[in-house]
Amino acid sequence: MSIAKRHVGALVATALLVLTTGCSTDDRSAADGPVKIPASPEPGTFRLGTQPWIGYAPWYIAEEKGYAKQHRTAFEQVNFTTDDQLNAALAGGKIDGANVSSHTALNLIASGVDIRIVMLEDVSKQADAVLTRAGTNSIKALKGKRVAYEEGTTSDILLRYGLRQNGMDIDDIKRVPMSATDAGSAFLAGRVDAAVTYEPYVSAAQAKQPTTRSVYSAAENPGLISDVFVVRADVLAEKPGQVAALVKTWNDAVSEYAKAPEASRAVMARGVGANPKELGTAFDGIEYYGRSENETKLTGEYVSSVLPEVASVAKDAGLLQGDVDTDAAVDGRYLPGGKQS
Repeated sequence: MSIAKRHVGALVATALLVLTTGCSTDDRSAADGPVKIPASPEPGTFRLGTQPWIGYAPWYIAEEKGYAKQHRTAFEQVNFTTDDQLNAALAGGKIDGANVSSHTALNLIASGVDIRIVMLEDVSKQADAVLTRAGTNSIKALKGKRVAYEEGTTSDILLRYGLRQNGMDIDDIKRVPMSATDAGSAFLAGRVDAAVTYEPYVSAAQAKQPTTRSVYSAAENPGLISDVFVVRADVLAEKPGQVAALVKTWNDAVSEYAKAPEASRAVMARGVGANPKELGTAFDGIEYYGRSENETKLTGEYVSSVLPEVASVAKDAGLLQGDVDTDAAVDGRYLPGGKQS
């Protein structure tokens, strides 16, 4: 998945996604009790499914700095071009875990894939936005107007959530379905009144047309557009020490990013095959979550309010193909001192 394709929704057939390996003997599925993390992580290399999106890129910092080795474990990033390829690999046991968006994680669970969200990786703030021109200063002002957005994606989720928060629904606008790339172009050409897109297209539109304004963004509900680290339940049962070590590894990478952002962005950009200068606005529009944010949010407001909202809006947008127990979807016990929701 290219940088521009990071938000494409994953609608995978249920039959393809059902895991054949269960975790019936895993007492970690119980609602209480700590996970027994061994003193040394289990042997072997964790196979981490990923795609070239900067939200996942702190793993490249971890690779360069050798953080996993410092925590006596190892991981291998397995790159995929499309969501459905990654999801099928996760369902089929070809990878141990993956970086995915929150709504994709819920759809996988609804489709029968036995995974848990063990860590929040990043949240979009200004990187996803609803763009309008002068004179259209709010979501409510979109009533009856032509709005370009990509159906079945996080642009769809953001738009529907914004409408819902303003007492409206999708039928209150004139829908103009197209890709996020084309949405920005159509907006600049005057073919639509508003566009829902993401970086780097948000900044490009604002640079080319100074009257462009963002009337709504993912910052309205941090976590609505977010990425998570998911792990198969059987792997959690067999390798809890390895998973806990990888959570620490990610935290080290996020800490390094905070200390040395310029050097870190260069590493991350190389990892996703891009020029750091081209990604400046994209980096600025997201926030990486390390240990402190996860300990505060993962089994707190994320599971109690944000994730249910993601599920509700994703279902409305056709991205979620069934019901999900959002509380059971999250297991924060692999965080240092963590607990289950």
